[in-house]
Amino acid sequence: MARTSYKELLEAGVHFGHLKRKWNPNMSPYIFMERNGIHVIDLHKTVAKAEEAAAALKQIAKSGKKILFVSTKKQAKSSLETLAGDVNMPFVTERWPGGMLTNFVTIRKAIRKMSSIDKMKADGTFLTMSKRERLQVDRQREKLEKDFGSISDLTRLPAALFIIDINKEHIAVREARKLNIPTFAIVDTNSDPRAVDFPIPGNDDATQSINKVVSIMTEAIKEGLAECKNDRDKAEKNKEAKEEKAAAPAKEEAVAEKTKKD
Repeated sequence: MARTSYKELLEAGVHFGHLKRKWNPNMSPYIFMERNGIHVIDLHKTVAKAEEAAAALKQIAKSGKKILFVSTKKQAKSSLETLAGDVNMPFVTERWPGGMLTNFVTIRKAIRKMSSIDKMKADGTFLTMSKRERLQVDRQREKLEKDFGSISDLTRLPAALFIIDINKEHIAVREARKLNIPTFAIVDTNSDPRAVDFPIPGNDDATQSINKVVSIMTEAIKEGLAECKNDRDKAEKNKEAKEEKAAAPAKEEAVAEKTKKD
């Protein structure tokens, strides 16, 4: 069953590109036509690319790995926070801290600092500080939460990045490519689709368009997570069955011994 259709994408406005004068020539295979000086994206190709990207993300999620969603655009913030949060995936919507991937150790130190402040508050150490010190620590905690709160559970490098507007998030794209981390992205007509591994041609400016494409991806991730859970449950049951089978001769021997004594 298809994850989306031409009609759904059309209703969400995914087909609206940028002004013709702003186009990137490498997007020409994904452009259907030009109308009133604006490029119109070929949604048949968007459907195909979305299916391809969703299938790949499903497999990554099925393997139990994390996918990092990235966009600091206001139009994408709500969609990412809601949809990525629903599948328990990390996201960046405030700002991309330079070196987040290439200098991940330093980022983890900042996250641990946030945890240490929480520990200070829990064990009472925070209350022994002066009012001024407590105010400084609270401000530091708020800043860390704003920058890293949404990735606090990311204990290792993500297995993939899903990006909205690769021009705006070019640093994230560059860092991912440097580390050979697969990149998925909504790519508008003013961007170079060759910069990412799985480009999805579409409008990366309108909230409705972003929400539609991201929801398709997160639904695929949900499927992958469900299959991952099923596989773990099956493995656990098989393990228990093997242990019971291995223990059966010993149980039979114990019963036979008891019967003999009786």
